[in-house]
Amino acid sequence: MSAQRNLVVLDAPSNLGLRPPAPGTVPGCYKLAGALREQRIVRRLGALEGGVVVPPRYDRGDWQEGDGVFNAAALAAYTRTLADRIEGHVRAGELPVVLGGDCSIQLGASLALRRVGRYGLAAVDASHDFRHPGNSDRVGAAGGEEVALATGRGQDDLTDLEGLKPYLRDEDVRFFGIRDAFEDDRAELAALKIPTVTVGDIREWGADALARATAEAFAVPELDGFWVHLDADVLDPSVMPAVDSPDPDGLLPDELIALLRPLVRSPHCAGFNVTIYDPDLDPDGTAGALLADIVVAAFGPS
Repeated sequence: MSAQRNLVVLDAPSNLGLRPPAPGTVPGCYKLAGALREQRIVRRLGALEGGVVVPPRYDRGDWQEGDGVFNAAALAAYTRTLADRIEGHVRAGELPVVLGGDCSIQLGASLALRRVGRYGLAAVDASHDFRHPGNSDRVGAAGGEEVALATGRGQDDLTDLEGLKPYLRDEDVRFFGIRDAFEDDRAELAALKIPTVTVGDIREWGADALARATAEAFAVPELDGFWVHLDADVLDPSVMPAVDSPDPDGLLPDELIALLRPLVRSPHCAGFNVTIYDPDLDPDGTAGALLADIVVAAFGPS
């Protein structure tokens, strides 16, 4: 697949969707792209250079709990700008590899693909990022809400950009790597018939088999393709401690590679993004080196 289409590495170093790690500070995941570039990821992928989509300043102003999503105006503007870039690559027949940033950058991909047609989402993430006003009184951080927003749940200034709500249909979303302990989080998704594959499921059924079945399920006439979203916190904290929510019992590197390969190599894959790794929490760079190795292995030869 990657031999047939050019990969284009594009930086989306936004931290607009996360809460501050401490008062007066900003989340460090905006350094993710730079850290992976230090691992020579562009050359190792054999990719073209897509440049950077520079985000607005992180400034929550006088936001308080109950005010909805913070940084909303900046997020809306950035989503449009990032969507412009992603859309251009997709229409050109290229496969964008987007280096985040926090998970709110996924809104840019969802909006871009909604402009083009109807696309699915394979979200590889420890959590479902499905918080919205209908299930939580702690709405605020879009990095934990981007799938809910993309499926039309939440405030219109983020869910209905360009009148294209929803960017994703519920039935076109798949989750992989959800922690088995997050049973309460899965109940709403089950009621909506959104498939959720836990870490335990992956180990029982096999990462490769599940990913191949998903890629085939997305290869239907109703869909124009699908996007792959990777949150680094899907990995176990023993190998990826440098995330904002390092929950135990996650995937190991070989399991994640086996899951990603059939997805990103599918001819129906429209693009890929990686998020949440925070170099500030990885002073010796070992977690960042591992993440780069995983992405390269997923796209590279077996």
